[in-house]
Amino acid sequence: MMPLLTPPPTAHKPTVLVIDDEAGPRDALKVILRPFFNIQSAESARAAIDVLNNQQIDLITLDQKLPDRQGLDLLQEIKHSHADIEVIIITGYGSLKSAMEGIRHGAAGYLLKPFNVTELITLVNQTLEKKQRLDYLRHFIHSSTELWGTEAECARAWDAMRAGYGAIGTTGGEPSTDPMDLLPMLSDLLEAKDRQLLNHCSRVSFYATLLANRISLTVNEQKSLALGAFLHDIGKIGKEPYEFADDEIIGAGGACEQRHHPEAGARLVAPLGLPAEVGQIIAYHHERWDGSGYPHGLKGEGIPLLARIVCLAQTFDHLTAERPDRTPLPVDEAVTLMAAHAGSYFDPTLTTLFTQVVQECKASLPAMALATSPSGRTDA
Repeated sequence: MMPLLTPPPTAHKPTVLVIDDEAGPRDALKVILRPFFNIQSAESARAAIDVLNNQQIDLITLDQKLPDRQGLDLLQEIKHSHADIEVIIITGYGSLKSAMEGIRHGAAGYLLKPFNVTELITLVNQTLEKKQRLDYLRHFIHSSTELWGTEAECARAWDAMRAGYGAIGTTGGEPSTDPMDLLPMLSDLLEAKDRQLLNHCSRVSFYATLLANRISLTVNEQKSLALGAFLHDIGKIGKEPYEFADDEIIGAGGACEQRHHPEAGARLVAPLGLPAEVGQIIAYHHERWDGSGYPHGLKGEGIPLLARIVCLAQTFDHLTAERPDRTPLPVDEAVTLMAAHAGSYFDPTLTTLFTQVVQECKASLPAMALATSPSGRTDA
């Protein structure tokens, strides 16, 4: 049996950076949190960046309005440069839209002023526990040599991961043998790799479910579709930096070295006892109707139905999601482009249905997709 991997030592008292331009709220937060944590503070985005570049910070409380920058802009820079630091937005100018934007860009929580002290302490402690889980999984991904080995080695690695993860905070207890109980850990695993990977997988699962509601699937097939779509890119959690493959956008070419993740992901989840359809989705979501896809060049109805659905859903998200290197397409343009590739990239019948359902609910798509995750996780 391989030794249980443990996260790096965390004996130090967690350090919280309070970012608020108003002295009153900033001092109040410092007084409340100081008995439990080391405290740093900053009154501007520039001052906050200086602290982050010179101090080890575990958690940030972030005001949404700063004198030199919007809080959400600073949040994006923090999560890009310091992905392992958790952020809680605390603001007096909140709205549902701004809260959803904060969560989408990586905030772990959102609190409105004036806040309840007990609520604040509870949220901070929950967020620090989440950080401990994510740090453990990041450490495991980079330390385990067996996770990507033989099926027996991979199974041992999963057992070790589940035991270590289950020992952290309120997740403690005996590891469950029910595959569906793995969802919180799998969700955290995606986020530990990259928050954008978790966001993408959550949206793809939602879009796939929208289409599934228009065709005759059994309850078990619907569950497998939601889970398989959520895990379709799990093969990207390896040591390489997470990125979209070029060929995930219609009309772009993809390098061969970017094409290993479907097979790698299917091998990775094989020991978990998930439904067979989940593994098929992961393995075949880049196959194309005309046989030009990968990894096996499957064609037409030789591609499993659920994988064909996820192929549509993940392409739609790549076309419409915000990315630093590409301007997203409006929904209408995205579905028009996809319809033009019905019968080549995509199952023509499913493409027609997908276009219809997206057009019917396009006004509410962004908010609905952001709010939906099959993991059931409410603290992320």
